[in-house]
Amino acid sequence: MRMKKLILILIAAFTFVSVARSASDHFFENDGVSLAVAATPGPPPLMVPLTLIQGAASKGAVCLDGTLPGYHFHPGFGSGANSWLIQLEGGGWCNTIRSCVFRKTTRRGSSKYMEKQLAFTGILSNKAEENPDFFNWNRVIVRYCDGASFSGDSQNEAAQLQFRGQKIWQAAMQELLFKGMQKANQALLSGCSAGGLASIIHCDEFRSLFPTSTKVKCLSDAGFFLDAVDISGGHTLRNLFGGVVKLQEVQKNLPNSCLNQLDPTSCFFPQNLINHVETPLFLLNAAYDAWQVQESLAPHSADPHGSWNDCKSNHARCNSSQIQFLQDFRNQMLNDVKGFSGTSQTGLFINSCFAHCQSERQDTWFADDSPLINNMPIAIAVGDWFFDRKTVKAIDCAYPCDNTCHNLVFK
Repeated sequence: MRMKKLILILIAAFTFVSVARSASDHFFENDGVSLAVAATPGPPPLMVPLTLIQGAASKGAVCLDGTLPGYHFHPGFGSGANSWLIQLEGGGWCNTIRSCVFRKTTRRGSSKYMEKQLAFTGILSNKAEENPDFFNWNRVIVRYCDGASFSGDSQNEAAQLQFRGQKIWQAAMQELLFKGMQKANQALLSGCSAGGLASIIHCDEFRSLFPTSTKVKCLSDAGFFLDAVDISGGHTLRNLFGGVVKLQEVQKNLPNSCLNQLDPTSCFFPQNLINHVETPLFLLNAAYDAWQVQESLAPHSADPHGSWNDCKSNHARCNSSQIQFLQDFRNQMLNDVKGFSGTSQTGLFINSCFAHCQSERQDTWFADDSPLINNMPIAIAVGDWFFDRKTVKAIDCAYPCDNTCHNLVFK
């Protein structure tokens, strides 16, 4: 009997790790980086089924391969019955015909390959002890299958590619309004990684869906991608973003107030977008964002001999000059949010960790040992800011002072 029970526990633990990864650690897997995540003990998480948006195709709102877009919805209850949290899924971008054609064969480009259910953990959890402020809200993950942070609007007929992120965003919002979001008395648009960038891009548009009496704010988790110089002196991420913007005609959906001053690629970078967002916005980011270290600062293309491989896999193996390069990156991030942080309605939580996407994972969002700044966990910081309990401008001291981090270590 005890052996049978142990086997069941092991099966449940394995299921949880694989499902939890699919919900929040997709970004690295999608970019060919293998991520080691420790199993989280405890009861299995809430599993929420996929819903396809049936009327979407007639509106031109389709994934890269022409399949229907989808979302996962868990209804609110009690005092949260008229409160809505919309989480925009992340998972990289495609910046060339070739990379978008490949993406069509994955869950990031086709609903044919999407998981039929996802684990709702962290900010999506339905348990008060795991998610004190949003546990009983209507909670939604909008699936990401366009490759341009829900913001493209074009097509490539020769390659049979549909770049319809903006239309997917609109179709999803229309469906959710019909499902009861139009009655919301408060709403939060959030997103992680490429979805965190999307939550910045669509923040004011989200606000416009509701009457002025509705409390509406936005949260960007790990979406503050810097226009940074890589270790070879190149601009890896600018080149990537430039391809996305041009291929998918993203400029159609970027703010004119930015485009009047800068080129479209610059207006896809959050550092140039945040001062054009009028709706209250909270930036949650690791100062040494693990994805940006891996893919923007020290990608293989900028480091063909692999001199950064040890440092990238484990920050404890970085030498002093590598640490200095990372400190300069943190300084650029803090400099880029200076003006933004000066207004009372904005919120900040920038911790000195080697992490990425801290709101969807239970261990980083709200747990006994979750990351802290001034003894404040992320969930409490976001809740205090959303409900105006206090002003939140939490900026950590520089590495290595923070011993509460859940740093990512790569295989």
